[in-house]
Amino acid sequence: MANPTLQAIKYQRGSLEILDQLLLPHESVYITLATLAEGHAAIKTMQVRGAPAIAIVAALTLAVVLVHPSTQSQLQTAAEAVAFIETSLEFLKTSRPTAVNLFDAAHKLAHGVQQEAALKSEAATAQDIVNKYLELAERMLEEDVQDNMNIGKFGAEFILKVWKGGDDLRVITHCNTGSLATAGYGTALGIIRALAGQQKLTHAYCTETRPYNQGSRLTAYELVYEKIPSTLITDSMASALLAQNPDKIAAIVVGADRVAANGDTANKIGTYQLAITARYHNVPFIVAAPSTSVDLKIASGKEIHIEVRPSIEVTTLRGPVVDLNSLNKVSNEVEFKRTADDAAAPVTETISIAARGINVWNPSFDVTPAELISAIVTEKGVVLKEDGVQQFDMKAFLGSFAV
Repeated sequence: MANPTLQAIKYQRGSLEILDQLLLPHESVYITLATLAEGHAAIKTMQVRGAPAIAIVAALTLAVVLVHPSTQSQLQTAAEAVAFIETSLEFLKTSRPTAVNLFDAAHKLAHGVQQEAALKSEAATAQDIVNKYLELAERMLEEDVQDNMNIGKFGAEFILKVWKGGDDLRVITHCNTGSLATAGYGTALGIIRALAGQQKLTHAYCTETRPYNQGSRLTAYELVYEKIPSTLITDSMASALLAQNPDKIAAIVVGADRVAANGDTANKIGTYQLAITARYHNVPFIVAAPSTSVDLKIASGKEIHIEVRPSIEVTTLRGPVVDLNSLNKVSNEVEFKRTADDAAAPVTETISIAARGINVWNPSFDVTPAELISAIVTEKGVVLKEDGVQQFDMKAFLGSFAV
């Protein structure tokens, strides 16, 4: 397997670039984020998506803004710096309301600079506050990669422990939870990477993940990039795949945008139905998420706000125009039509795929009840239920690691 070198986030102090996921998999273009408005827009429009990546990009966008001369000149005191950071984080939080990682990161960053101001008291300067923020934000970037690698390790160990099907080990995953959704390596896709790295994985299946197609555009892109044996299926094919491959699917592994205290999990729309079919077919359903995705302030998934996105995402498709006459029936590859001015750039168009006037409901997430989840894998270890209990005790699990 190729080394996991795909970089979706490129950061050095004062500079932030992200891989524009709206153009993938056909074009790999990095865009620069230099203002709060640009960071907010990149998250809201899903140029960057995935709960951990959203939090990291928000934090680093503000880091870039803080070192810009125009910002430095307007922050004269520590109090002004703290207020600017708090206001900026509140603005960035409005970009995506469901991903708890963003709210958790904003709270930790604000609390960190508040503590710095209190610690140094009257001696604190604006630069002290900025330096503290930069330290905290840059540490988040580093720690996220290590956390993801731990999730991959613990998840792979758990699957290998419960798998009784011999050498033919296959998994299904939904949406995108890899390097494109995190600072690097990934959560659910990190588990798949870990299995492949140990030569234990026979095959991975990724769902298309309508209507935004994160599976077909992004997860498939990462699996092909790393040469992991894989197959793309539409969301509605998962049950048929399980039925036709009894005793061959070791697990369905998904990520999470928010996990309630009882283990109810909000994830990309379509996750809930996968959990139902996993239960029917007696296949482990595993949620992979960093502990920052756990929201102990909410008791159950009933309290999770579900973002409803524009209807146009359901009624249209956007992509490069292809020449069907060039279709390779063996590989399914086609030639893109290109502009005369720029032979390297494919012609991109948006097409309508639904009847005009039809009403559309487009929730971005659904909530999977804890009773349908077999295990929750975090960077700290695997969370399981007590015998006879249908819910997880996330508070007790995370509390066991408190210093």
